[in-house]
Amino acid sequence: MKTRNKHIGRRPVTQAQQLPPGFTPAKQVSLDDALKLAIAMHRAHGLDDAEKVYARILAVAPDHADTLHFMGVLQHQRGRSEQALALIRRSLALNGSLPDWHNNLGNVLLETGHLDEAAAAYEEAVRLGPDRADIYNNLGVLRREQGRPEASEAAYRRAIELDPKYIDAHTNLGVLLQNLLRSQEALDALSKALELKPRYGRTRQALGMAYYMLGRFDDAAQVYRDWLQEEPDNEEARHHLAACSGLAVPERATDAYVEHVFDGFADTFDAKLAKLSYRAPQLIAQALPSLLGEPNGTLDVLDAGCGTGLCGPLIAAYARRMVGVDLSARMLARAEPRQVYDALHKAELTAFIEGEDAESLDLIVSADTLCYFGDLGAVTRAAARALRSGGWLVFTVESIPDDGAEAPDFRLNPHGRYAHRAGYLHEVLGAAGLTATDVQPAHLRLEADKPVEGFVVSARKALQPSQPEQHKHTSCETAPARSS
Repeated sequence: MKTRNKHIGRRPVTQAQQLPPGFTPAKQVSLDDALKLAIAMHRAHGLDDAEKVYARILAVAPDHADTLHFMGVLQHQRGRSEQALALIRRSLALNGSLPDWHNNLGNVLLETGHLDEAAAAYEEAVRLGPDRADIYNNLGVLRREQGRPEASEAAYRRAIELDPKYIDAHTNLGVLLQNLLRSQEALDALSKALELKPRYGRTRQALGMAYYMLGRFDDAAQVYRDWLQEEPDNEEARHHLAACSGLAVPERATDAYVEHVFDGFADTFDAKLAKLSYRAPQLIAQALPSLLGEPNGTLDVLDAGCGTGLCGPLIAAYARRMVGVDLSARMLARAEPRQVYDALHKAELTAFIEGEDAESLDLIVSADTLCYFGDLGAVTRAAARALRSGGWLVFTVESIPDDGAEAPDFRLNPHGRYAHRAGYLHEVLGAAGLTATDVQPAHLRLEADKPVEGFVVSARKALQPSQPEQHKHTSCETAPARSS
């Protein structure tokens, strides 16, 4: 679990230059007042308005260190991390004395996968703020990402020594210890965090996961049951209780659950999945040449559950128009700077596809999104309606092992994702009017250092009688999949 502090607005502003006339309808304001206003907007999540005020300040004072720094933090929040790094580094060149600013630089570098540079930033923050528990906590997160568990543990324990009531450090320590298979110590750390703040959702989620990793599903279910008793409307607790108990299993994860999970995951999504050898976008891209031939930019494409847009650059060469849809606004904010989508929409993907014109799409891809669906009937019917004759639906799902026993069509696993039976995939696609031309076994990612087994599924809508084959070239060679 990664918990970091941004410290928006911790340093007071001292410069008092005047902004140009017209900055506000009523009067000129000082840079001091303007920055206070921008920070207030920023803290209230009014990013558009805050960005405008920061930009006005920088137009007057291009080397205003405070504004450069907070503009950098904002750009990172919008998924523009390269711009963020440039701005934050400029601010530190002007004033390198603040531990918070080095901490923020470390946050951005860590979340973009620049681990060695992040380490240097956090180490400087520790040097400048040796009594700051939050910075040691962040350093612990970084050391864990570097694969240095002993150093990570030492940093978390130093954070707890500095602030014995620091819940995030206790929680992060518990997660680390669980991954090191020091299960009782992990449970002790997580229980201490819950003792300090009984209703802290992150700790409850981590404690439930720790029990799940130990195979203690009844104990995990009790964590979620207690959580639900205190928060009856908590969708995360409800979903994981069903996953661990096998009771009241929904046909798909609720919109509220998916949005909550992925909004919380957005900042670290790309770096985290890279560490887990996440392959779903690449697997989908690798499947396309044999279906479509060489890319020629002629297709109308939907990336259903696009997330941060990892699929987009890999399939863009096929598209004359490519649209992404996702429930998580924060994930979409990360997809936008890739500049490969013609439009991005915040919506539930089945409802969005149902709203598309009939026979308006040539290709729908969905990388590791339908693992939050059990029953695939509605989404496959919507896809079949939206696809043109001869169009393709290509997606990944997790698989139920074929061990010879009678298996359900789908099941919700204790980790919270659904898995599907190969035969069910053929059946549900056929019922929707699509033909599953390939259900290919594949390793989708790692979890607990073990491969997650799944399928890459290719399904086609039948060509109309007398309609010629479309999109596929007759070249003897197949173009390789593009890489980002």
